[in-house]
Amino acid sequence: MAKYAYPAVLTREEKGGYSVLFADLEGCYTQGDDLPDALDMANDVLEFTLYHYETTGKAIPPPSDMKNIKTDEKSIVSLVAGDTMSYHRKHNAKAVKKTLTIPEWLNEEAEKRHVNFSSVLQNALIEHLNSNS
Repeated sequence: MAKYAYPAVLTREEKGGYSVLFADLEGCYTQGDDLPDALDMANDVLEFTLYHYETTGKAIPPPSDMKNIKTDEKSIVSLVAGDTMSYHRKHNAKAVKKTLTIPEWLNEEAEKRHVNFSSVLQNALIEHLNSNS
């Protein structure tokens, strides 16, 4: 999981709103009711698409240089950032059961102190993953 930035072409539509296209990424497009909504939707579709690429092993193409993207008078080019780890956390928060083994003495001491094993393990894993990023 990583952070990315890709250029998006935002085109003002005749009936209102904006369409958004990421030319570098196959099937990566969306729309919004206004410019702020279109940029928010662009972030979401970019993160979804790149997360899908990562999890399926599809090669992620490099982003185009914004200066080389041609537009008409109804369109603008904007750089959109995406964080696939953030997307993963937001959309895959379902609890998963894990079995682990600890020494009996440690279990007894933790139970005496009413330790929430799941919480401790989650916090330790988050700290471990953040320190190894």
